[in-house]
Parts: sequence; C-alpha cells; structure tokens
Amino acid sequence: MAATDPVLSEGAVKGRASAVQRIFTCGSAGSGKSTIVGSVLNLTGRTRADDPAGPVQDFRIFGTAGNDHGVPAIENWRGTDGKVVSDSGIDFQFFSKSGRSFIVSDVPGHGKLTRQLAGSASRSQFAILTVNASERLAGQAELHANICSLLGVQHVVLAVNKMDLVDYAQSAFDDIVEAFRTFSEPLGFASLVSIPMVARDGGNINSACVLMPWYKGPDLLTYLDETAVDAPLAAGPFRFPVQRAVQLESGFRGYAGSVVSGRVSVGDRIVAAVSGRPGSITRIVSGDECREQAVSGDDVTLVFDKAFEAAVGDLLVPATERPEVSDQFAAQLLWIDETHLLPGRSYELRLGEQAVPASVTTIKHRIDIHTRQQMAARNLEMSEIGVCNIATATPIAFDAYSENSETGGFILVDRTTQATVAAGMIMFGLRRATNIHVEELFVDKATRAQAKQQRATVIWFTGLSGSGKSTIAKRLEKRLYELGKHTYVLDGDNVRHGLNNDLGFTDTDRVENIRRIGEVAKLFADAGLIVMCSFISPFRAERRMVRELLESDEFIEVFVDASLEECQRRDPKGLYAKALAGKVKNFTGIDSPYEPPEFADIHLVTENVSPDDVVEKIVEYLRNRGRV
Repeated sequence: MAATDPVLSEGAVKGRASAVQRIFTCGSAGSGKSTIVGSVLNLTGRTRADDPAGPVQDFRIFGTAGNDHGVPAIENWRGTDGKVVSDSGIDFQFFSKSGRSFIVSDVPGHGKLTRQLAGSASRSQFAILTVNASERLAGQAELHANICSLLGVQHVVLAVNKMDLVDYAQSAFDDIVEAFRTFSEPLGFASLVSIPMVARDGGNINSACVLMPWYKGPDLLTYLDETAVDAPLAAGPFRFPVQRAVQLESGFRGYAGSVVSGRVSVGDRIVAAVSGRPGSITRIVSGDECREQAVSGDDVTLVFDKAFEAAVGDLLVPATERPEVSDQFAAQLLWIDETHLLPGRSYELRLGEQAVPASVTTIKHRIDIHTRQQMAARNLEMSEIGVCNIATATPIAFDAYSENSETGGFILVDRTTQATVAAGMIMFGLRRATNIHVEELFVDKATRAQAKQQRATVIWFTGLSGSGKSTIAKRLEKRLYELGKHTYVLDGDNVRHGLNNDLGFTDTDRVENIRRIGEVAKLFADAGLIVMCSFISPFRAERRMVRELLESDEFIEVFVDASLEECQRRDPKGLYAKALAGKVKNFTGIDSPYEPPEFADIHLVTENVSPDDVVEKIVEYLRNRGRV
C-alpha cells in the first residue's frame, strides 16, 4: 500500500459498533443542507466554532487515492480554532442528543462532488436528503438516493425544507413525499421518514412547528436519537486485513490490523484467505496488554505460531468460514470521475489492504437513476451507476457487499493520476474464474528462446500516425532476420484487417485494441520470439498495461517522435487531410489526444534522420542488454 495513503491503509470502518453515529447531508444546491446543519448545531448547544468533544478521532472514509485526488481523506479533523475541517470542501461537525453522539458531514450539492458524496455515504448510517419545498423532486435527489442505497446507507430522512415558501401547505409536502416514496421503494432502506422543515427558523428540527399542525411525525433530532442502528458486522465471520508485520523477540511473528468483522480468540485456527496458509493464534495484543479475544472494531496484533506466515494485504479468516477468492467478479459500480470509464483499461483496485491491477471487462448494463431500468451502455459517465464484470491481475479475497461492506466494497484508482474514479460493491464471484486453469506446458518460454539463441522481447513502437513507426519496425525486422533472429511484426493496420476488424477508433475501442494486441504480443514472447509492435497506442495507461503483462526486462518502449506538423507534411496515407476536412473522426493528434511516453526506453526523433541509422541505434541497444 502506498505510503502516501494513510487513511486507506487504516481501512474503512463502516458497520462497526460505535457510540458515534455518522450522518451526511445531500440534495441539490440551494435546498438548505447547510442551514439544517447549522440549526442542528444551534439547537444542541453547539456552534461551528465550538471545540468538538467525544471519540471522533477515528473518523475515516471508505477509499482514498491520496490527499489531492481521491475520495476525501480526513487527516487534520480539527483546525487551530477548534473547528472540524477537511481539505475536501466538506464541513464535518460534532453534536450530541440525549447522550448519543453524532458526526455530520455537509456535502456541497453541485454535481461535480459525486466522489465526496460517495465518500461520506460509505461511512454513514443516516442520510438527510434535502429538497426545496417550492421545487419538484429533482434528478439530483434521485441520484443521491441511489448512491445511498448502493453504498448501504440504511436510514434516510427526506427533509422537505423551506416550507415557508409554499405557505406551509400540506399538499406541497405530500406531492413531494409521494413522488419520492414511489421512486425509492425498490431501494430497500431500513427506515425512511419525511419531515417538513423550515430550517432557518428551526421548524421541526428539535420540536414540532406550530405553523404545520398537520404534521404528526417526529422532528429531525428525535428521529436520529430514537432510530436503532444495527452493527451487522459484529456478528459476521471473522475478517482481519493485515496492515503490517511485527517481528517479535521470541521469534514468533505478529500481524497488526483492525478486526473489521466478527471475533477471534486465542487458540483459533486461522488461514490466509488467498494462499490458504494455516496458523494458530497464540496471543492477541492490544497496546501493552494481552487479551483472550478481539471483536469487530478492535485494533490488535495477532501473534501466531512459528509455522505461520502472512504478508501485508492478506485477509486472515477462519478456516471454516472463508470468503470467495477469485480474479473475476460482478459488481455494481458508481463512476465518480469526470473522465468516463474505459472498459479494458487497467486501473488499480483497492479493497481493504489488497491492491491489484484490474480492468472492467464488460459493462452488463447501466441503471437509469430515474426509472431503475437496465440500459445498454458501452461506458459509464460521471455519476452513472452500472453493473460490470471486473477482472483482477491476481486473485483477491472478498465477500459480497450485501454480506460484508468491509470486504465487499472497493475503489478503482487511475494509475496515472492516482485519482479515485469509482466506488464498487461486489455482488458475486464469476464461476468461470474458478473453472478455468492455466495449463502447464512441457516446453517453456526460456527453452523456446534458447533454441533460437535469443531472448524473448517485445519492442513497442508508439507515436503519431506518420512518425515512422511502421517503417522502422519493418526495417528492424529485416535487420534482425539478417542476424539470424526469429521475429514477427504486429502492425496496427494489419491487425485491424483480422483480429480487431470489429473495433473502431473511439477511446473505448482504442483501449480494447491495445488490450488484445498486448495479449497477442505476450503469446509471441512466450514462443521465444522478438516481436515488433507498431501502434499509435495513444494512452500511457494501455502501454503500461502491456508492459505489466510481460517480465520486467522483456518490454522495450520506443517513442518514435515527430512533430504533428511534420507528420501532417508526410501524411503517407492521406489521413491527416481527411481528418482536417472532417471526413475521419477520432483521429489522434487532431480530435483525439496522444499521451507521449514520460520515460521511454528508447526515444527516437525521426525528423531529418535516416531510418537505417535509427535501426542501428535500436540494434545496438538490444546488443548492450543481451537481447540479441
């Protein structure tokens, strides 16, 4: 786990039994969310400048990708003036009612803060969904209700605020409530209460509003105080993500972390979920004390017998109550990034202490937030929810999110920007993942390469159309053939006549194009060949994905660098002229971006240079590294 990710390394703690309940506000801008929070603080004897008290130091949010880009991380929860603060645009406040303690997060209402909303929802038991009484139920409220349901928020208050703008009319309130009830019925909230409010005056916040005698339900603070919140993870199977290993003087090894669900006792037989390695717990250490048992929410070090070994990221579980272990599963995905999802692109999946490369292989459907209907989709835009199949580079351990939000909830992180781009909820493992196995062959890659007296290598040429990639790749193959080497050239145009003839040139198709070529190049390398791949491959993420398919020294990235002006001048296929005339869409360099390599293995500037001189430079590079 990245050292810059302290909040994620501690793990999400949603569902733990706790004296502090979490609330977040949501709803469209201007509906009065902050006014409600201010009224609550005032009526409970607090102001925004008060020094909050109580056990709130453990407030953490599900998923983050660092301090600047991810779902908001709380590092300094109290400012120098005593105010609860964060760097995310969300105001966090503490209050209490009848001895019960609450933390409320006030999420701004504009649509670009979906990731902040998702972060707060994933940690909260209560949502206050605010609607302006003078307006109809907006799509923003429907989106927020879907996010609440998706991320497991059980208790929802529909706060119909600003009732003074409709003369406190019950009919206006009833219309909004009925519309929301009809919409939200399939979402399965444990409790849903609708409260008419005038938050500016404190109406129905802490006591009944005399101007709305027709309302007979609870005020907001009474509902929050009296609603029981279950802690389902306490009764679930034992789950313990390893955060760090601790070497003890006795020679025994301890593993530190938090019990995210269930309980464990000294003497219990435990296994590492993915590897299946077994061990017995000999001690449970908390601070300077040893104890016989640890339960959900406890931060402890588990000490095992000498035979047991685990690694950071392992999930420790009972031998008799194991989670699923797979590299493919179905999940609901909330996309929270302004750049849309690209199926096939490699992201980093983070689930508890596990972090692995992963990609969305299939978008089964998108869920229409207004009708809940399943819609066909090729990608997901910001704030859209979809059901997807996801594949990870290596198997991970997980439970269904409906059974354990701690071991079933994950985030996807853009591997270039480190931005959190999605929050995911695992539905179930895919059966085919456990039925398909790698078949071990009698002749391996090293044997094949040795027979050819060379080392398997993938030379990846990237650059704009017209930069000279294909010319150099073909001449390099000819030169290597003259040296007695076994080679093959994979060229973008040739491959699109066969294997990839079903793909176009949208960003999504470009990602899939390179994903397929990467797998083919890997097969060629396994055959012991030197393969030249000539593809524009405009995105760094996909070039990195291909590199990671291969052994560390097998992939050589060659940046064939020519200016856009020079490529347009050459225009060997007449494509730039067509693109500039609007006859070719999604053309790299014109109306589709190109991301040049940041650290190419070989950087070739091809203007005013002989192709044969460039080829000799590559051959020299291969010789110096023992590839030929």
